[in-house]
Amino acid sequence: SLKVLSTRMHTRKGECKMAQKRMNKRQQRLERQRRIKKKRRKRLAIILIEIVILAGLGVVAYGMFVMDKMDTTTLNKDKLEVYKDTGDYTNIALFGLDSREGELDGGVQSDCIMVASINNKTNEIKLVSVYRDTLMKVTSEKYGKANSAYNSGGPTDAIALLNRNLDLDIEKYISVNFNALADVVDALGGIEIDMTEEEVYWTNGYCTETSKVVGRETTELSGAGVHKLDGVQAVSYARIRYTEGMDFKRTQRQRIVLEKIAEKAQKANVITLNNIVNKVMPQISTNLSTANMLGLAAHAADYKLGQMSGFPFEVTTCEKVKNHKGSYVTAVGLEKNVSELHEFLFGEEDYEPSATVKDISNEVIYMTGVDPETYKTTTDYTYKSGGDDSEN
Repeated sequence: SLKVLSTRMHTRKGECKMAQKRMNKRQQRLERQRRIKKKRRKRLAIILIEIVILAGLGVVAYGMFVMDKMDTTTLNKDKLEVYKDTGDYTNIALFGLDSREGELDGGVQSDCIMVASINNKTNEIKLVSVYRDTLMKVTSEKYGKANSAYNSGGPTDAIALLNRNLDLDIEKYISVNFNALADVVDALGGIEIDMTEEEVYWTNGYCTETSKVVGRETTELSGAGVHKLDGVQAVSYARIRYTEGMDFKRTQRQRIVLEKIAEKAQKANVITLNNIVNKVMPQISTNLSTANMLGLAAHAADYKLGQMSGFPFEVTTCEKVKNHKGSYVTAVGLEKNVSELHEFLFGEEDYEPSATVKDISNEVIYMTGVDPETYKTTTDYTYKSGGDDSEN
């Protein structure tokens, strides 16, 4: 019996050793699998990081490619007369130039002067058109029409004019000529606009000159109603100033064209947008950096166009201005209009304009005799996106 017991114990020891060996092999196999999986995860992470880096480099490279096509400039901030920071808003000056020979950096009138204000929290963009013939302080010593600043001092003086007269903090700008606007509209396949009989008549008239400048033909429009405009027609429509409302209505039409372009651009495919970049960028001047452009592009799909308006809000036309010849668009109280502007753009109630704006406002009253305390006949051609036009 002792012999049998010894044999059994020996057998059990052998079985235990074999079981231990099997367990060790299994643990070794699991450990190898774990190490392999860890290596795979590490390799996958490295690949993903490389892809992200390459994608980022691709975006940056594309941004540099786009920037290389544009006329990029650097402005001296000290000459821009930047007022206090407006907080969660990015304000950019937009200039549409009457540039027949492609001039972008000065020596031409800015037929279109706009301020695009981006709410960085909501991604809403509000647009304000400054009437080109508005009497403003053009330089530290001189008063004149708003559009003369770009002609005499390029984007630096034009931005300084906006900051000086409106208490703004604009540092960046984008300038574009009429050819670029026509190219954008054509690349997007045209835009639809509801036109009056009078607007159709004058659009056809302007098309003759616009066709020569842009270098392509167009067709004649007929009758009031909704028309699909090509590039030449859209530019001509935006340039009309000989209808009821004159320049007040013209700036409104310019804002409508931009609104229609924005609507179509947000729905356009990558190929269309790339075609626009290739055609239009050489016709743009800006001091936006690559980082600025990429930052704006990152939110492009989220941006929504909000309210739009002409400026000044309360306005009249003055034919007699001390020491000046010609007709001037005149704010009925620039101080009050600037206060309303800050409420419109930034939601600031009861904004008190700077001493500079108050001084300019008083000087305009002296030069024109248009005093908000006594002057009652004003014109309001405010246009709000999706709303009705009003004339008071």
